[in-house]
Amino acid sequence: MARDIDRKFRLTAAVLGAATHKDLAAAFRRINPATPFDVDRAYKWLQGRAQPREQQIYEDWSKVLGLDRPGQWIADCDTEAFLDEICARHGCDREDLLRRLGEPATRRNRSGSVELAGMFACYSHAWSPYFRGRLVRGELTVGAESSPNRLPVSYTEMLPTGALALKGAMFLSKHALHVQVGDVTGDARAITFCLFPAAPPASVLGGLMVGTSLISPDAQPSVTRVVLVRLPAASAQLRSVDAYLPRQGSVAEDLAQFGLHVGDATAVDLRLAEFLGGSSDGFDQIPVSAYRALADLFDRDWLVGAARRPGSLRVITGGA
Repeated sequence: MARDIDRKFRLTAAVLGAATHKDLAAAFRRINPATPFDVDRAYKWLQGRAQPREQQIYEDWSKVLGLDRPGQWIADCDTEAFLDEICARHGCDREDLLRRLGEPATRRNRSGSVELAGMFACYSHAWSPYFRGRLVRGELTVGAESSPNRLPVSYTEMLPTGALALKGAMFLSKHALHVQVGDVTGDARAITFCLFPAAPPASVLGGLMVGTSLISPDAQPSVTRVVLVRLPAASAQLRSVDAYLPRQGSVAEDLAQFGLHVGDATAVDLRLAEFLGGSSDGFDQIPVSAYRALADLFDRDWLVGAARRPGSLRVITGGA
């Protein structure tokens, strides 16, 4: 089993100045036109979801970096040894290389997870029936590591009814990020995020957001796709604007007002709309009527069955 392949590939890309998977693939093809390095599979390799199985890729990899090492060494060595080797071969400063990669030494926690401390602007579909069809913006602030694989977080939405302020934790694993936040006052309000695992520089996170509607006649279980965009610095303005974006509003313009550099606003809005929309509308909320009909059906059968079960009858006082 090869070790830390995702990070080694990202370090390789940083050394070579390869900005995309295609650039990295081109570097391999220059060394070996018949290389089994594949652009589509490389996406999974850099995400840590798979690793190359062909030994030839590791042999080509060593040649791409100009190392006097066999390919098996790249597969077997730890990240620190790999970093030392490529820095020595290419005359790179370790800290400078890590900064180019987006993960200076202080940007990784003890478990080796990508550093996520900072502020994120969160965009998801509004759960409230009064704001149906609009996006709602939240603020997720991630603190420094408090224990292995656990980061303190706070989540805020500036709603018309007042600020929703929840606190909790982000739980890190190789395969996913989970965030659980709840009301510090003891209210049952809670939200769970299930996100794709992050890769440096963790400029954006995405996944699903689950909870119950708040500004609504009924607390309906709801799920929506969500995108979390890292802001360059904490923005007080996030706490001074309405959480609900205008219909057809531009998320790119919204992000720009919080200090994020947006190179191509049209592309940003298009990609965000594609992710948040998915194959349908990226939103699901269980109708109260459907749940009540289900409960009515099963409650009747349960009560009938309970009356027939031995010892199930009991005296009820105070009316029924």
